[in-house]
Amino acid sequence: MREDEEFRLAVAGLLGLDTILSELRKLREDFNRFVELEEKRWEENWRLWEENRKRWEENEKRWMEAFKRFEVIEEELKKLREDHNKLREDFNRAYESFMRKMDSFERKLIALGARWGIDSEEAFREAMKGIVEEILGAGRVEKWRYYDEDGIVLGYPAWVEVDLAVRNSVHVLVEVKASASDADVVKLWRLGHFYERVVGVKPRLVLVTPFIDKEGLEASRKLGVEVYTKT
Repeated sequence: MREDEEFRLAVAGLLGLDTILSELRKLREDFNRFVELEEKRWEENWRLWEENRKRWEENEKRWMEAFKRFEVIEEELKKLREDHNKLREDFNRAYESFMRKMDSFERKLIALGARWGIDSEEAFREAMKGIVEEILGAGRVEKWRYYDEDGIVLGYPAWVEVDLAVRNSVHVLVEVKASASDADVVKLWRLGHFYERVVGVKPRLVLVTPFIDKEGLEASRKLGVEVYTKT
């Protein structure tokens, strides 16, 4: 039986073991196929796990790179914010300094302009006196000064004054301005009314100026003020 397999199978068949052996053989074959399939599955799963691991490593690497970029961006934003704050502070300081200088400059300019205007207009008036005297044919042009307690001229009580020339009983109020506007025309017209009320004589109104705007010329025509100007 040890040496003859057919004899063994014959004996096994007779003993009813051939069916058992066949089933065992099939079971072994099925088991071997199962093991092969499992091995393939494990190989496939391992391959997938390896691919996933590589993907996770790549993703982690990308995340680390992105994180580093975010850190750089955050640092740049921090510097930009600091630069912006510093620039705003510098601007505020410069603006405050500029406004202080402008305020000081404006005050000096206003004071200088006012002084220059008074001085220059006074000099201009003195220079024009001789010409005005020749134009009007009067002996002298003198200053007429009176206290306007009812505020007829300026709208409130105040001393008012104007140049006065008298020619053949004709009283002429003369206002000499380096430049004139409608406000100057209206003021001279009010001075004329005030003078007539005080003196009792309706004066002739003369405005002498090298420069007068359109509004001033229009006002002079409506109010009857004579204007001597380069235009």
